[in-house]
Amino acid sequence: MRKISVFVILVLTVIFPSPAFSQVKVPVLIYHSIDAYTGHGEKELYVTPENFEKQLLYLKKQGYTPLTFEKWQEVKRVKKPIFITFDDGYKNNLTILPIFQRAASPQFHPAATIFVISDFIGRPNRLSPADLKKFVDSGFFSIQSHTATHPDLTKTKNLSYELADSKRKIEAITSQPVIALAYPYGKVNSRVVEETKKNYTFGLSTIPKFFTESGQKDENYLIPRLYVTYSTTIEDFAKLLKES
Repeated sequence: MRKISVFVILVLTVIFPSPAFSQVKVPVLIYHSIDAYTGHGEKELYVTPENFEKQLLYLKKQGYTPLTFEKWQEVKRVKKPIFITFDDGYKNNLTILPIFQRAASPQFHPAATIFVISDFIGRPNRLSPADLKKFVDSGFFSIQSHTATHPDLTKTKNLSYELADSKRKIEAITSQPVIALAYPYGKVNSRVVEETKKNYTFGLSTIPKFFTESGQKDENYLIPRLYVTYSTTIEDFAKLLKES
């Protein structure tokens, strides 16, 4: 009788897997500058183009499917989903496009989300409106919001300007919907989440772990991300994707 019961449990587990078995751990990577470090700014926020290309080719070889937030519903449908994100909208992000073009194949379509600070668009070291349009037209990139002026949202009083106005400005440039917000410095509280929900479908933090759908309240507004930095070797990169 005991053997029959164990057999029935095993069969039911296969047919009706528990949430623990069906949950998908989704890595969301965060980058900033893709350039050689020449002494300006914080070194760890740079990744050289050579290292970034190695990391992208690793994802390709390992069967990952890069997604943007417009395709969030694909998370449970594709093999090994991953999100590649870039914060701040630095001019050196233009380096990414030829890397994506070289890596693209019928089996692998690179994709990334660039979170830009709307009031900084067009500054000397930032992406211009023409750059953003070029990215969108390439079919590889989604342009989303990193607020209007990059403040600590938990302290600023003008949340409407930072969230709603930045969304409108970016949409006017790209003619594409802006549905995701990356919180500056990863700082967020309940007040910020409530304001974000008025304008966006997703909010991204810098909590260092994988995203796992759990049914937690507002979990799409507390999406964690994994930092890739200047000192991240390809071995570190592979390990990062295996850790939760």
